[in-house]
Amino acid sequence: MCVSIGQQRLTGVVEGITWRAIKIRTFQNHLVLLSNSSVAKEAIEVCPRTNPNARLVDFSTSYTDSPAKAIHIVREAVREADNVSQKITPIVRIRNLGDSGLEYEVKYWLEDYARYNDTDALVRQRIWYAFRRAGLTLTFPRRTVKFERKSKTAGPESDHSSLIERLSAVDIFAPLSVDETATLARSSVRHVFAHDEMVIRAGDLGSSMFVVHSGRVQVQVNENGRLAAGGRCLNEGDFFGEMALFTGEPRTANVVALEETEVLEIGHQPTKELVQYTIPDLVEALELHHRRAPPRARRSP
Repeated sequence: MCVSIGQQRLTGVVEGITWRAIKIRTFQNHLVLLSNSSVAKEAIEVCPRTNPNARLVDFSTSYTDSPAKAIHIVREAVREADNVSQKITPIVRIRNLGDSGLEYEVKYWLEDYARYNDTDALVRQRIWYAFRRAGLTLTFPRRTVKFERKSKTAGPESDHSSLIERLSAVDIFAPLSVDETATLARSSVRHVFAHDEMVIRAGDLGSSMFVVHSGRVQVQVNENGRLAAGGRCLNEGDFFGEMALFTGEPRTANVVALEETEVLEIGHQPTKELVQYTIPDLVEALELHHRRAPPRARRSP
């Protein structure tokens, strides 16, 4: 079990208790011996291993962001994090109307309380990635004004060109002309996922496909009602979920980021006319890809 003793917050794991003293290993890996007589004079906070111990992490959003959306996004992001208990759903609530934005706290329960520092850090990371994908804004105090010259880094036009270049290298988009690829790039949405985050989940309804722009993902195929432990890895330029553009059927596999990964999501509605009427050869290319795919990969997630 973990304990926190006294005003100086000596925190660690109890390794032994005798009639004279308590032996505690701190989270700095130091061994501390406390006499029972001194401990009896202090306030002690105990976190037993068998107890659902909770933690609070704070964050804030812009006043223009929907509280309902922010609460849902954070709750779903936190519940997927490692060491967060799956038995109790995280609670997200508005804590204060702050100077810079709405101030929230997320309360979640740990499987192993001794790892609370790492888990707090992971929860904050997941919130950042989830906010970026959802278009929400994490606020911070504003104290100074900085004026900087416009940098010469790549702007929106150069960024759009990189999307066109990425899609042009995808084999199923070979039938597209340069203008048609540019149209497809404009309709794409970029999402960034952290290591071990779920990109798509088996059973969810889908109406879009994805192209790996950077990073790697793993496809966990559904076999006889169970998800296989391993799965094929997809790298930059690979794609998945393409048949959902036409069928809208539920996803048949989990796809998980193996590292920080950026994907391009190509939705059904923006590409419907382009695919079905302007370039019917693209439909044929997709069908040909599935006929050539190995049995484990034939049914795309």
